[in-house]
Amino acid sequence: MGDDIAVVGIDCLFPRAHGVDAYWDLLLGSGDAIGEVPPDRWDPAAHPDVARGGFADGIDAFDHAFFAVPPREAAAMDPHQRLLLPSVWRAIEDSGTSPSALSGSDTGVFVGVMGGEWGRLTLSGQHRPTPQLGAGSSAGMIANRVSYHLDLHGPSLAVDTACSSSLVAVHLAVQALRTEECSTAVAAGVNLVLSPTLGLVYQQLGLAAPDGRCKPFAADADGIGRADGVGVVVLRRLRDALAEGSRVYAVIRGSAVNQDGRSNGVTAPSRWSQQKVLATAYRRAGVSPDRVRFVEAHGTGTVLGDAIECAALGAVHGVPRDEPCAIGSVKGNLGHTEGAAGIAGLIKTALALHHRVVPTSRHADRENPRLRLAERGLRLIKSPLRLPRGETVAGVSSFGMGGTNAHVVLASAPAPHRPGRVPPAAGVFTVTADSAEGLRRNLLAQAGAVAGRGRAVSALCWSSNRAKTGLPYRYATTARDAEELAGTLRRDAERPARDAVRPSAAPVVGFLFTGQGSTYPGMTAGLYRDLPAYRRHLDEADAALAPHTGRSLTELLLAGDERITGARLAQPALFAVEYALSQTLTELGVRPAAVLGHSVGEYAAAVTAGALGLADAAALVAARAALMAELPGGGMLAVRGEREAVDALLAGEPELALAVVNGPVDTVLAGGRPALERAAARLAGQGLRARLLDVPLAFHSPAVAPVVPLLREAAARAAVRAPEVPFASTRYGRLLRDEPLDAAYWGAQAAEPVLFGDALSALVGQIAPTHLVELGPRPQLLGLVGRAGFGAGVDCLHPCPGPAATGRELADVIAALYRSGLDPDWSALYAPEHRRPERLAPYAFDDRPRFPRAEARVAAGEAVDDGGGEGDAGAGTAHGAGGERAERGRLRPGPDGGVRGEGGRGGPGAEPVVVEAVVGAVAEVGGYPAGELTRGARFYEDLGFDSVMIMQLKDRIEARLPQVGELAVPDLIPALRSIDSLAVHLAGLVPAGATPGKE
Repeated sequence: MGDDIAVVGIDCLFPRAHGVDAYWDLLLGSGDAIGEVPPDRWDPAAHPDVARGGFADGIDAFDHAFFAVPPREAAAMDPHQRLLLPSVWRAIEDSGTSPSALSGSDTGVFVGVMGGEWGRLTLSGQHRPTPQLGAGSSAGMIANRVSYHLDLHGPSLAVDTACSSSLVAVHLAVQALRTEECSTAVAAGVNLVLSPTLGLVYQQLGLAAPDGRCKPFAADADGIGRADGVGVVVLRRLRDALAEGSRVYAVIRGSAVNQDGRSNGVTAPSRWSQQKVLATAYRRAGVSPDRVRFVEAHGTGTVLGDAIECAALGAVHGVPRDEPCAIGSVKGNLGHTEGAAGIAGLIKTALALHHRVVPTSRHADRENPRLRLAERGLRLIKSPLRLPRGETVAGVSSFGMGGTNAHVVLASAPAPHRPGRVPPAAGVFTVTADSAEGLRRNLLAQAGAVAGRGRAVSALCWSSNRAKTGLPYRYATTARDAEELAGTLRRDAERPARDAVRPSAAPVVGFLFTGQGSTYPGMTAGLYRDLPAYRRHLDEADAALAPHTGRSLTELLLAGDERITGARLAQPALFAVEYALSQTLTELGVRPAAVLGHSVGEYAAAVTAGALGLADAAALVAARAALMAELPGGGMLAVRGEREAVDALLAGEPELALAVVNGPVDTVLAGGRPALERAAARLAGQGLRARLLDVPLAFHSPAVAPVVPLLREAAARAAVRAPEVPFASTRYGRLLRDEPLDAAYWGAQAAEPVLFGDALSALVGQIAPTHLVELGPRPQLLGLVGRAGFGAGVDCLHPCPGPAATGRELADVIAALYRSGLDPDWSALYAPEHRRPERLAPYAFDDRPRFPRAEARVAAGEAVDDGGGEGDAGAGTAHGAGGERAERGRLRPGPDGGVRGEGGRGGPGAEPVVVEAVVGAVAEVGGYPAGELTRGARFYEDLGFDSVMIMQLKDRIEARLPQVGELAVPDLIPALRSIDSLAVHLAGLVPAGATPGKE
């Protein structure tokens, strides 16, 4: 396993097969992808002999805004580059990883590509060269484009060994992984038939099939039919893939590359070199040829090529064996995808090993008897080949026209661990996109993919958390089953304006810990059953409390035992629940900016803030409960009304005390039951609400005074320290930062009034939380937050809002915080059995922007429309490669006749004429429709400008604003933050009294 390489992600685009599932369906159905040449490639009437082949649809589509490529540059880019970028993105997602997570990593990119047809078409004498055409037409830039746009720092190279290019790229990627030059490798091949030129060459060489079809190993094989193709695999070391729980399609056991050298012609194959590359690959893989069940052959369908390859295969595999080695070639379905031929065969083989069936080889029913296959220990795959249990070994060959040969040995993946029946649990399903419209599009794509799966969705949710995050617009929802999830996704896709969230910063979260009176039998039992992390932390608290309580509180909670609300157990049980909730959220990545505990809730708050250890807090809260259980009975009365009425009441009832101040209209009185009942009646007569609380004692009143010295003595044994997190003290009504919660604090805290309102005011005023999360078995404090006037602009959340709560409510909290900018540690939300990879629908790119070949003239500077793509409704929308997109908004005339940017920031001195000049120059350089640019659009992240485009921009601004004179680049660069910042800078260069843009 140490040297084995796992295929963990796949994406592809072949004729009549857009995507992995479509490709597999084509193969299983023995489909034929050969058809007439599309009219946008060349005139078939002019070249009728090469008018058929395998042609993919939509090769002019490119979501340039997603990759922050200006329209003018996108038009100049080789369509090989345009097709490869989204395919790599989808393959990385298929590997179970968000492409954004690889940014800055040592991921390598190895791309096989044959020739440079786009360069020949666009850089010929009939077009004027531009920098965009220079970079866009270079075959060597294909891999570099991927590395640049995804910010990948590992090896990045294009490989051209003719027809073996992409399999050689796989070999190089494998070697880089084995030498630890990179930890993840993207290996790919891409080929587009853009002109009839190479087909005419094949024809003159006698290699072209008249009907455009390859017929591998068939009696009527008569040559090559050319085809389009893009294939991408993501590779990792097998040990790393298994450790991270990745899905493994197949395992690469070994590979080899060699050359024919001086043979019987530079374009003629060599049997001896083919035999040698096969033998070398098997030796490196530690596999004897008789173990190879099937070979995906090069199989072009030429008379000479098929004969030589079968002779080589027979020499290596025709050893004494129980059954012949099966051979086939995907070229019978697709045609010859040339630079992508090897990756097409590798993907077919990996999928066959994954699904444990090898598809029928098209044209195999007309076997060429002159190849003597049976005599050589070979056979064609004339019907689907079912693979037995256990490891199956297969080979893939690809041979280049110039004599570079490659062979890769694959084996089926280790059997994954299959968990037994796992109780369903809620998860958070995430989707991200580059825009609100992109989010809507991808919600619909995911809805279609999950519908009808008919099983619990926890694994789907976990997979989405790994692969479908990282883009700026965030969506998250909770679900327990696939049908519910599909329905929610469809519904929310219809209202993207409400659900498309683009957070600008991480949320600021305050934890509020509930106080006395919130306990009930069976509290959090559903959460305990659903969520392993909560279960672990509650058991941890229970173990810390058991020496002091003499019993397991968890057992009482799960049994719904009434004793959990008794005087001696209610406070320890509440502490255990609050501790477990806070630790679970912290493990999920929710780290509070401040904490506040109401009464006994301060103990769990102190542990969360790092002021007390679990063991000390457990001992102290158990001692507090035991001491208070010995006090004479009493009660508490919650009052809703103005403070003046409460003060007047207290003046006439000396037996009562003000125990809690929750806010301007929320107070709690404590004292004997008779006095509380008199107070309740008097307040009711005044039209005020008063409610007796279900508590056995007059907490936070003089009735507690007798136990204060004993509490102080118990607290003196605890190790105390200053809070590490701002602690809003309800004893003092203010934030503590570097003050230790010492014995004196805990002694007096039990008897003095709870100043919740003041503490909350301090927390909100000084910390400015975006979210308040109440931790306790049911909501008590969040209502007080709203009535105290602190709820405006703050989201209030509760992970366990009552007896019916399960793990779903906590998942809802994580979903809400994720939408607001939190990046959780998702694994803690799922049981280990649910953390297994599931395939999700690939990212749905915008296929409306079109860049047909005629648009190369736009990039070359010719006047063709406005430089955008045909029918490109979103050509001017811009966002960055890292996932940042400028907010869409058209520039519109302001009341002074100038240009104002919707959502833009006006700057002093940015005169409308200057803004118009900058917008016009940017539109001209980048090919953006001026009406689609926003003043806030950033040059590098959103508009995709580079140093060459900056120099072009300088020239155009000088032409449009002659009054600014010649611009110095060093002075210009600091102003190139956004269109607005540049306009402000230029306005400051206009001489006083001069009219911008006028001589």
